[in-house]
Parts: sequence; C-alpha cells; structure tokens
Amino acid sequence: MKPLELEADYKSLTSSYDTWLFDCDGVIWHDDHLVDGAIEVLSYLRNQKKHLIFVTNNATKSRRNLKAKFDKLGVHVEMDEIFGSAYASAIYLSSVVKLPKDKKVYVIGEGGIEEELKEEGFEHLGGTHPDDNTLKPFSLDSFVLDPTVGAVLCGLDRYINYTKYSKAFQYLTRNEGCLFVVTNEDSTYPASGGILPGGGSILAPLKFALKRNATPIGKPNQTMLDCIKAKHDFDPSRTIMVGDRLETDIEFGKKGGLATLLVLTGITTKADLDQLTPERMPDYVTGSLGDLRF
Repeated sequence: MKPLELEADYKSLTSSYDTWLFDCDGVIWHDDHLVDGAIEVLSYLRNQKKHLIFVTNNATKSRRNLKAKFDKLGVHVEMDEIFGSAYASAIYLSSVVKLPKDKKVYVIGEGGIEEELKEEGFEHLGGTHPDDNTLKPFSLDSFVLDPTVGAVLCGLDRYINYTKYSKAFQYLTRNEGCLFVVTNEDSTYPASGGILPGGGSILAPLKFALKRNATPIGKPNQTMLDCIKAKHDFDPSRTIMVGDRLETDIEFGKKGGLATLLVLTGITTKADLDQLTPERMPDYVTGSLGDLRF
C-alpha cells in the first residue's frame, strides 16, 4: 500500500492508468452533496484523455436516474459510462440465466430496479406497487400465488415491510425453480448525515428465513465487471478502481486484476487499515478524491 502525499505521487498515479473506475456514494458524492474537488478531478482526467466509468451498487436508481443526478450536480457523464447494480441485475436475468420473458420478477426494492427490468422486457410485481407498500398484517388467506413469477430480485428498499418479505418467501418456496437474486450485499452505505443500513441488510431476514443464499450481482462480484467488459474495452493492467469500501470496491478491483485506490470520505477509516492482511490492502490510499487536484 502506498499513501499518496506529494504532488509527484499524484502525477505518477494519474499517468500510470488509462481507465478509471469510480464508485459514487462516498467517493464522488454523499446523497446530493458533491465531495469537494470531485468535479475538478474528473474534468482533469477527461482532459488527459482518460477513460472514465462509474460503478455503483446503488440499486434504488436506474442508469437514467443516475445520469439525471450527475447532470443535476454538474458532472459530465455519458449514459454508457454508468453501471449500477440494478442494471447489471436485469442484464443477468435477461442475458446470463436467460429467464424467459413470460416469467415475472418479484421485486423487493425501489423504482431503479423496476425501470431496468422493464428495459429488459420483464414484467414485475411488488416493488413500488401500492398493494405491497403497506403496514397492514399479511395473511395467506387473501394471498393469490402468481405461478408465472420466476425470480425474486432483492435490493435496497427504504420502504421494506412484512408483506414484501412474506410474498417473496412464498414465491421462493412454492414456485419451482424460482431464482433468488440480490443486487448487492452491502451491509451499510454512506449518507450525508452518517451511515445507514444497505441492501445486504434488507436481504438478511429473507436469507435467514429461507436458509438459502441469493446470487449477488454487484461489487465485489465479477458479474458486474463482466457487464462492464461487455460494453467497454480496456487493459486491466492500466486500469484502477477508486472506492471507499474495502469489502466491495477494493475487493472488486483486486478480483478483476485492477489497481485499487481507497479514499477515506466514505465507509473505511484509517483505523480499519490497521486490521488488514497484506492481500486485502489497497494499492493506494488518499483522504479524498479531491486530493488529486494539483
């Protein structure tokens, strides 16, 4: 691991890599607030003809939503540079396991997942539908099982309730061959006021009830990197992953044979680094993405 301190360190870093993969939450922004200096650094890298790709486990937003957020914050990004776990999960169902389009997907999650499923031609249940966003007690007496549900897709759901868990449980235990997929297993995520439970925490009760693991799609899993490679050509030896989280961003880069840069504006702290084994250490560490201004 190399701490970045001197201007020469940052110049050497930027000249060493042609393709830069960025996490978003905790690296570029916190909620709707940009990390200081992020725009200047991204602009500098573009001016240096670097290839920029944005890789987020945030499944509450579709790529279209994320593009709108970048635009609102004044960050120039093209749609094909954005890869979210909702998008990758829809691609996984459509192109990897080839779930038939006459099969429906039950969603524990928000509008981002629904939009990406629709783009891939899937009909969905659950999610933001009013019938599933209720605090009323769930009863099997009034539940009608839809035999065409072929997958349950779980992501961060800030409106999670017992009805969604119960319906998902029914489909996964009663519909033969029903797939169990999770957009990401992040236990937490960085918000503007602190840390909040993430997609993995939403998954946990269902996973416990089923005594069954879901197939994870987002970082650090290589399904996400395969999705990126299908759209972008790059040399892994000249590519760096920039993130704030050791177990997702940094592990994702290491599994993919990429260099890794840890920033300390999100989940990971300096104290966390003291507990790491050498093989889990990032290649570089800096306080903030804004430090690359020089």
